[in-house]
Amino acid sequence: PRHKCGNQKSCPQNHFAFKIISGAANVVGPSICFDDTVLMSSVRNNVGRGLNIALVNGASGQLLKADTFDMYSG
Repeated sequence: PRHKCGNQKSCPQNHFAFKIISGAANVVGPSICFDDTVLMSSVRNNVGRGLNIALVNGASGQLLKADTFDMYSG
C-alpha cells in the first residue's frame, strides 16, 4: 500500500505525515513533504542553498510560510 509522503508506514489517526530530504550538494535538491503535499522542492523552484524551512499550522496543517536562509554567505 502507498502511504503519505512515501513513508514506509501510515501515521496514527489525528497525526500528520511528513518527510524531509536534505539533498546532496548540487546533484539532488532538498524537499519537504507534509501530509502528502510537497511544500518545498527543486521542481517547485522554492528551495535554496542553506536552511530550507516550512512553517505549518500544527492544528490545520496549512502552510503559513516557506523560505530559505543561506548560511554560507552569512
